Formats: sequence, structure tokens, C-alpha cells
Amino acid sequence: MARIPYGDPAAPDAHALVERIVAERGSLLHLYQMLIHSPPVAEGWLAFLTAIRHRGVLPGALRETVIIRIALLNNAPYEADQHVPIALREGVTQAQVDALASWQDSALFSPRERAVLAYVDAMTRQVQVPPEVFAAVRGVFNDRELVELTATIGAYNMVSRFLEALEIHTHDAR
Repeated sequence: MARIPYGDPAAPDAHALVERIVAERGSLLHLYQMLIHSPPVAEGWLAFLTAIRHRGVLPGALRETVIIRIALLNNAPYEADQHVPIALREGVTQAQVDALASWQDSALFSPRERAVLAYVDAMTRQVQVPPEVFAAVRGVFNDRELVELTATIGAYNMVSRFLEALEIHTHDAR
């Protein structure tokens, strides 16, 4: 159970935003139900994550692979629960999803995906990225792609930290 109650979607200052979230996301997920405690934060969050997930040029399968790896590294099961179905729709195989916990030992990932996963691990675990890890991703991405990849990793580390600090989980009742 979450550490604080979920926000009230019927609250006057949240109503219009809740309608927008449902229109864009299909439902009011636990994450957004918590965020609506602060409509300005929820609105900024929605805009930022919509840009990351729907307006960038990164392939969906790669983006979702990144998000799931972050969820695994940060022990954020709600984040993984939300993104595994999306990853599968985007073309990630179940075998790849299953191998993400120990991707270094798997032959299921291309050299480009391996460079990305090493970048995810460095940014998530140690923040500072070793020169050789950066050189590997720099070698396979243009400037826009590299900025979007880096922003995606940063954004979903933010998501998992928010989820875990407030103990937001899939099985929570609303």
C-alpha cells in the first residue's frame, strides 16, 4: 500500500487534468493518481513523459528495453509491470525481457542494444558515465538520438525513485 493516500480524481483543481491524463494514457494509473496531489507537478510530468514516450525518434522497442532495465536496477516492480506489455507490443521478445536482468550474459541483444544497456547501467548505478561506455553509444547514435536516450534514462530513473519512495505498487487499491 502506498505511503500516502492516492489523490482524489474528483478534486476541483485536478478534474480537468485527470480528464487529460485519461485521454492520453487510457486510464488514471496509480502513478498519476498520486501525482494529482500536485496538479502543477502532474501536468509537467505528463508533458515531459509524453515527449519522451511519444514524440521522440528512438525506436519503441529500444525505449521500452531501457525503461524495463531501469525498473530492474531500481527494484521498481510497478514500473516494470506497466512497461513489459508495452515492450512486447513494440517488438521486444519475452526472451529479451526475461534476459534483461543479466543482459551481459545473453546473446539476445545486438551490439547497439548492448551499448545502450551499458549506458543505462552506468547512468543508473553510478551517474557518471565512463568514457568507453559513452564512446560506444556515441558511435551508434546521432546527437538527437543521444539526447533522447539520455533524457529517457534520466526520466525513468526519476519515475522509479518516485514510485519506490512512495511505495506505489500494482496491487494497490485505489
